Amino acid sequence: MTEAVTRELKDGVLTLTLNKPDKLNALDAPMAKALYEEIKAADNDAGVRVIVLTGAGRGFCAGADLVRDRKDEGGTELGDTDSLLSWANQTVTTISTLSKPVIAAVNGVAAGVGVSYALCADIVVAKESASFLLAFSRIGLMPDGGATLWVSAAVGRARALEMALMADKIPAADAKEWGLITRVAADAEFDAEVAKLASQLAAGPTRAYAKTKAAINAASVGLLAESLQREVTGQSELLKSKDNAEGVRAFQEKRPARFTGE
Repeated sequence: MTEAVTRELKDGVLTLTLNKPDKLNALDAPMAKALYEEIKAADNDAGVRVIVLTGAGRGFCAGADLVRDRKDEGGTELGDTDSLLSWANQTVTTISTLSKPVIAAVNGVAAGVGVSYALCADIVVAKESASFLLAFSRIGLMPDGGATLWVSAAVGRARALEMALMADKIPAADAKEWGLITRVAADAEFDAEVAKLASQLAAGPTRAYAKTKAAINAASVGLLAESLQREVTGQSELLKSKDNAEGVRAFQEKRPARFTGE
């Protein structure tokens, strides 16, 4: 059985790769849990000095796996404690409080909660061909995984609302210009750029990095817990709506959704 998340540790750099390339690394609850457990363990591993989070194949992370039923493999609703949303929220919280630098190496599309996985990292490097998409409104939902905070903190209220309401794809170059991400690399140079950056951080003063990261995150995203709770409350309601049911059906049937506001 293929591992949903693979790990490679070399010279202090732990690379965690979301590994469902045939689905652009779309998440289900077990995959989200596996990533959380890897990141949590890395925080207590003295051999890990920096973490690189990336995706296998053409995508970074396409968000939730909508081809499945709206319940995950364990049969729990998305708002339950063992659900995809719960594991995703624990993951972004852990990354933001981790004592080690985290690089998001966005090798392709980042959509839905995949945007949150990217933006909660300390440095975001994207391929020139990559893109970012808050696709929630296309299926009658609201952003989650802390996206209401991550995006607003990075690009401001106006662009955050446009991304969330219009659900347009944002090319990597525009994301860099907006301040949504840190760096853009040509596709052919992407791997080398990520490796160079990770090596530089791994050789640096990790204790100083930890204090710096904690201070900046406290100043800029200190309301993460409150944001996550608002998203869980709102999403739990929206998941029961007719618009969400219609949005998921339309996605699966590859047709435009017909929303009624119910």
